[in-house]
Amino acid sequence: MSKSPAEQFAESKLRGKYSNLRTFSEGYAFPLDDFQKIGCRHLEDGKSVLVAAPTGAGKTIVGEFATYLATNQGIRCYYTTPIKALSNQKYQEFVGKYGESRVGLLTGDTSVNSNAEILVMTTEVLRNMIYAKSTDIENLGYVVLDEVHYLADRFRGAVWEEILIHLPERIHVVALSATVSNAEEFGEWLGKVRGDTEVVLSETRPVPLYQHILIGNRLLDLFVDEGRVNPEIIRLEKKSRVLIGQRGNWHERESQINQLTRPEVIEVLDDRNYLPAIYFIFSRAGCDAAVEQALRANINLTNRDERLLIREIIDRKTAELPSEDFGILGFGAWCEAAERGIAAHHAGLLPMFKETIEELFQRGLLKIVFATETLALGINMPARTVFLEKLIKWNGESHAPVSPGEYTQLTGRAGRRGIDIEGNAVVMWSDQIDSSMAASLASTRTYPLRSSFNPTYNMSANLISRFGKERARSSLSASFAQFQADRGVSGLLRQIARNRDAIETLQKSEVCHLGDFLIYAKMREEISILERSYRSREKRNRIEIDTRIGELRRELKSHPCHQCPERENHARKFEKAFRLERETAGLSERVSTRTNVIPRTFDRVVHVLQKMHYLEDEKLSEKGKTLIRIYAESDLLLAEIIHSEVFPNLSAPDLVAVLSALVYEGRGEKSKIPRIPKSVEMPMKEVTSTWRRIVNLEDEHGLASQREPNFDLAWSAYRWANGYQLNSILRETEIPVGDFVRNMRQIIDLLGQLRGVNISLKNLVKDAIVRIDRGVIAYSAIVS
Repeated sequence: MSKSPAEQFAESKLRGKYSNLRTFSEGYAFPLDDFQKIGCRHLEDGKSVLVAAPTGAGKTIVGEFATYLATNQGIRCYYTTPIKALSNQKYQEFVGKYGESRVGLLTGDTSVNSNAEILVMTTEVLRNMIYAKSTDIENLGYVVLDEVHYLADRFRGAVWEEILIHLPERIHVVALSATVSNAEEFGEWLGKVRGDTEVVLSETRPVPLYQHILIGNRLLDLFVDEGRVNPEIIRLEKKSRVLIGQRGNWHERESQINQLTRPEVIEVLDDRNYLPAIYFIFSRAGCDAAVEQALRANINLTNRDERLLIREIIDRKTAELPSEDFGILGFGAWCEAAERGIAAHHAGLLPMFKETIEELFQRGLLKIVFATETLALGINMPARTVFLEKLIKWNGESHAPVSPGEYTQLTGRAGRRGIDIEGNAVVMWSDQIDSSMAASLASTRTYPLRSSFNPTYNMSANLISRFGKERARSSLSASFAQFQADRGVSGLLRQIARNRDAIETLQKSEVCHLGDFLIYAKMREEISILERSYRSREKRNRIEIDTRIGELRRELKSHPCHQCPERENHARKFEKAFRLERETAGLSERVSTRTNVIPRTFDRVVHVLQKMHYLEDEKLSEKGKTLIRIYAESDLLLAEIIHSEVFPNLSAPDLVAVLSALVYEGRGEKSKIPRIPKSVEMPMKEVTSTWRRIVNLEDEHGLASQREPNFDLAWSAYRWANGYQLNSILRETEIPVGDFVRNMRQIIDLLGQLRGVNISLKNLVKDAIVRIDRGVIAYSAIVS
């Protein structure tokens, strides 16, 4: 629709005012969307901005504009992401745009051009720089927090809040979030902690998304007629659930709808021209099994030219892989599947395999990728279709239904901008997943962002080091977690005030001309309470209750109000007042548990640190100064081990084995008797004993326990540090290669921290790093 002269004039004025945006947008082959322009204008106006938009909508454009402004203004911009793979991806994009000399990368174990104008990093790196009072921040003008909704993550989310609270206020923040229903609330909090912050919302997908259900061999639209569930699906569901049996013994027979096999699903998607697709299974083993099933079914989705190009990319990306590891890694079968356009993507894969799959999929060479939910974490891998085999997944603690927010994040991958005219989300029907469940997830628009912030030992020690104990405590009141708790409390406080007004009105309105009815009503209330508690008391106590009730009844009869003809009318009003008093007491208790909940947790952490001599007279001790440089989940345990006699008596392989227990988290139950090198048996007992001592203190102070050390990786880590080859190690363990590589990288990170906090361990740490930072572990520092 053509614009009016007035609208054209207004746009012309805006283009004149925002000259940086005009020049920036000329670098794109497509016109910017309205929400992108609005976000960029706020930045050019010198404000911080929160942009919440669906996956694939292009919100990173606003973050990229921050890098453009920084380069024009001669200041620095940090672009943070939650995962290394996404950092690597953004780094490559910026190198292509600005050149290698102006772009750097920091991901904990990788440092490239760290003094560059534009520095891409994982979020924890920036948090650590803030606590270390890094001088690099002095010329920092912009920080982009990509995937900022990650602050809801129970394990890492606190890092985003630490940055937003403690980053100097002069630095402009660009927070990029998936669509959440309380973006305004989050934006209001950002305004309190960051200053002038604008909220930009968009719920429009650039490519429309259509919802479907695969029920038997029929692929049907989930919705018809403006959001009504397709009646044909409901008819098929009813038909499949016929009651059978005899009178008095009816039961549902098993569903008569047969599910398609995975190869059959691929054929259905291919026939409907729904490929390329991401097929979510939520199980690593399930993803690998799906690839094998497709190979056995002789599925082939590529042509000759595509196969040649796939092989060329595989050869380039895996050139560093030793040929002796091909067998143990299943390299031949992996290549064959990829050449057919089929692959799995999950955290258990070798990082170079994952990176290869990502490039092949982005280039349209892979047609079907069986994936776990890790693929939804921001990596740029859009597809025409997203297929969900189940709607139940492991959340780190238990199997739970996919939430509406997770469903939106997963299906948001469907529809490639500039390629597809529509995206498709397909859910496979089963007895556990019916149309009502799928429709509820697909239509729910309420998925609020909830803070997972909680003070850790390292965080508390760093804040005390910077601000002192009292100011550190007050700074935690600025967290989004406390902001949300206070918001909840305000509603409770309003209800308490209403209750108290009602109580006062009720009691004042009921005046008895014969005497003080409040005293009379309280005696009746006491009798009622005693009678309710009578049955639960022991015989001896019942006698006491009987005696007290008798006394009260005699007092009632002698009270002047007992003779009042309006006695029962008065009593009913006072009984209502007493009910409101009980409700108000409960509400007040809820308020007390929410008020200052984060500072109170900090107080408990401080008590533990004092007991363990990390704090003396509310200041950090020498031990405490060690803790502020340890960034690990088991921060206090590692600090305690450093100050024990465990490490100095270890060889380099022993040290690697011990540290493996602090980073490794098995995906199932721990081994009852893990294989432990003889030389590590005594250190293992000391580490476990130290952990128990910490846990006892945590229990005493009402804190969540530090994770128990897990020595299941110790034998493999020890052997790797002793020079054994990857194929030899993987044959003796059920730990997937991707997990092994990732844990070894984490051990290298811990070793680097050890070197920084204990100079006497310098040579031992250096030897350990040289021993384990080799082969696929060294290569994975670049690609993981």
